[in-house]
Amino acid sequence: MKVIAINGSPNMGRGNTALILNPFLDGLKEAGAEVELFYTKQLTVNPCQGELNCWIKAPGHCSRQDDMQWLGGKLQQADVWVLATPVYFCGVTGPLKIIMDRMLPCVEPFYELREGHCAHPLRPGNQCQKLVLVSNCGFWEMDNFDPLVVQMRTVSRITAIEFVGALLRPHGWVLRAMLDRGIPVNDVLEAAKDAGRQLATSGRLSAETLKIVSRPLVSLEQCVEFANQYFQAKLDKLNVDGQNVR
Repeated sequence: MKVIAINGSPNMGRGNTALILNPFLDGLKEAGAEVELFYTKQLTVNPCQGELNCWIKAPGHCSRQDDMQWLGGKLQQADVWVLATPVYFCGVTGPLKIIMDRMLPCVEPFYELREGHCAHPLRPGNQCQKLVLVSNCGFWEMDNFDPLVVQMRTVSRITAIEFVGALLRPHGWVLRAMLDRGIPVNDVLEAAKDAGRQLATSGRLSAETLKIVSRPLVSLEQCVEFANQYFQAKLDKLNVDGQNVR
């Protein structure tokens, strides 16, 4: 199994998204998968121009000269795509969305009806069979991931690439704070790793395992209180240091 993972966090391996993504990828590798991880911050990928040359003039190939020239080939040869992103403003980060737009050469221009809905056939030679979402959100509620999950399900419907599931970590900053303080939350990380093993060995993700990855770490009220205390302390420090210019 060849896996291509793309982390859309500007904080790369230091971000809260990586807290879940990295053990998930470790589990995949432990079970024998070949994994490559890329960070959008280290890539130069320009926005799609919508001229559709990848469909007509040079089928399957984008004319834009940037990192998608080689990343596109890796995506086409992978069995699994893992798209990872923090939720900053109700969706995937901008750089990751640009890469998703530039995946257009992976499909053919022709329309086909799939379960009564318009779709595109995957271009011959594209090996991808499964799609996984990994995401971290600062808010407490799980429904903050709904726009991302809908988007991934839509990608699956249009391309016929199976959306296997999502590793979702609400109030991800709380997880990091607990780990830094030695509070026992390693079950969350171990569940993420176990999910990787499951995907590599069975092609599935256990609903029970995903539930552990997403489990509440504090109450809703505590999440609000702790977040407000943190940001107020930051603002107070700026005021005391004379750095907060309004």
